[in-house]
Amino acid sequence: MGLGTPVNLPVFRAGIQTELPRFPRFRSIQVLDGSNNGKPHWVQTTVNLDDHIILPRLDPAVSASDPDKAVEDYVSSLSTLPMDRSRPLWEFHFLDFATSEATSTTVLRLHHSIGDGMSIMTLLMASSRSTADRARLPAMPPLPRRTGAIYQQRTRPPLSSIGDYLAWIWSYFVLVWHTLVDIALLNATLLFLRDPRTMFTRVPDKVKSPRRKRLVHRSLNLDDVKLMKTAMNCTINDVLVGVTSAALSKYYFRKSGDAKTKRIHLRSILPVNIRPLSSRQTYVTKVETGNQVSILICPFHIALHDDLLEYVHKATRSINRKKSSLEVKYAHVASNFFVEYFGAKIGAFFLRRFSTRTSILVSNVVGPAEHITLCGHPITCMAMSIFGQPQVCRMS
Repeated sequence: MGLGTPVNLPVFRAGIQTELPRFPRFRSIQVLDGSNNGKPHWVQTTVNLDDHIILPRLDPAVSASDPDKAVEDYVSSLSTLPMDRSRPLWEFHFLDFATSEATSTTVLRLHHSIGDGMSIMTLLMASSRSTADRARLPAMPPLPRRTGAIYQQRTRPPLSSIGDYLAWIWSYFVLVWHTLVDIALLNATLLFLRDPRTMFTRVPDKVKSPRRKRLVHRSLNLDDVKLMKTAMNCTINDVLVGVTSAALSKYYFRKSGDAKTKRIHLRSILPVNIRPLSSRQTYVTKVETGNQVSILICPFHIALHDDLLEYVHKATRSINRKKSSLEVKYAHVASNFFVEYFGAKIGAFFLRRFSTRTSILVSNVVGPAEHITLCGHPITCMAMSIFGQPQVCRMS
């Protein structure tokens, strides 16, 4: 998180002490003993803030010559360090020097067992205040036209003719066909189907040592994205996936020098919250209740096009095709079944199989609709990501 002012550690510390202890998982550790049939469970513990506030010592010359790279290098180094499981699994790292986008930087590093991206963003919004009015919570973006789950069918239109009736019946045939095809491909991926090896494929590591992840962020003008969305009659997600596809395509063909190959068939995993979108507009904490998360496996377009808008067209067609399928519902029900009857390790094994047989992980998290202040510090930018997943590439 980029801060608009230098770090005032006593103020930030007081904010942390006020906000985070309200949420039990931020003052709990996971233990494995005989009190819960041998299953991991949360146990309350005493939080010593000094264990969770870290002030790294970086070379002043390096941070002064290229501060953006210094931040990237430091965050990248965190991906190789295990977390101390004897205390709650979260840390604040403060880098008190200016970058191109912020006066100072703080890195919130926490374990995925505390919450996923959407729940942590909800937590940050619940713990922050509007910069324009410190007395209120920040406003969230307005609800999109679709407020139901991603697979929810639209309300049946008025059937004024036999053609309308047949079109309505045909939409259900399409839904069934797409669902059967997607389920077959999902099962094939679990058993044997995998993406071709490219520079986006992780090389098997027999040593199982931690691998350094490079976390890089780029700020885009949201007004430009909305302009493209309106002009192309698609969604913001379609535009962002298309832009990402274009960027990775250029990177791939530039680095590989493979000018003869015009297209590479890769796939991506998209985590999806299947709860209605209206539920995330409220400031109830998902850190404790969790989200109903499932996955989609979508084609990811790596190709060379003279018309750059073709990447957005491809992304729109691919995502619209997935919306006409119950694949996400099937994946959710199946994963819950295996976790409930065979244990969390079987569920984790299946998820890792999907991750090692696809190339890219793509996700997004909706943030606030206005500038926010967290623990007395205005936020200028925020970038979220994860490390530890098998894929080489993760876009969020």
